[in-house]
Amino acid sequence: MMQRRTFIRAGAALLALPTLGQFAQAQEAGSNPMPAELRKALERDPTAPVLGNPNGDVTLTEFFDYNCPFCRKMVEPLHQLIQSDKQLRVVFREWPVFGDDSDYAARLSLASLKQRKYWQLHTAMFRTRGRVTEAAALRAAREVGLDIAQLERDMAAPEVDKHINSSHMLADHMGLVGTPTFIAGDEGAFGEYSLSDMRELVQRARETTS
Repeated sequence: MMQRRTFIRAGAALLALPTLGQFAQAQEAGSNPMPAELRKALERDPTAPVLGNPNGDVTLTEFFDYNCPFCRKMVEPLHQLIQSDKQLRVVFREWPVFGDDSDYAARLSLASLKQRKYWQLHTAMFRTRGRVTEAAALRAAREVGLDIAQLERDMAAPEVDKHINSSHMLADHMGLVGTPTFIAGDEGAFGEYSLSDMRELVQRARETTS
């Protein structure tokens, strides 16, 4: 079941974002509740994987974990959305909150960017039956033809740490409650979505940010 809300929380410690009080005052005044600094951190992080149209007119950001059962259910609707909306830009935020296995899977997935097989590994790991353990993640990587030795080296790249740390910081400062969380425009939604729900979320973002 999805839960929608606009974002009215932020912390001063992250990228000098406004305090909660300043944020709430801006919302009451009718101004945009999503500060430019926060939008940039969410949508333009160079460490974040991007699918769809890189120059699209609206950005949808997903915070997810490979061991989240609801995230697993969202892979196909999200793929359908990308295929049907040629102006949609999708940013993936690896947010491993289900333990060490999830952290390993997230790092392996981010490392696959160097071999240009992020989406292939992303979908392969979500097809895994049961928990995505280290062994399962490596098995998925082999299935999609990744060079495992290079992959394991690239997991240690500083941008991998930076991405995961940023995901935790952003989630904390926005008060996210779990995965999957989708953010488009000034609105966030937590939980399982239908394809039509996602299209409506994206359309509202187009209307409010254009």
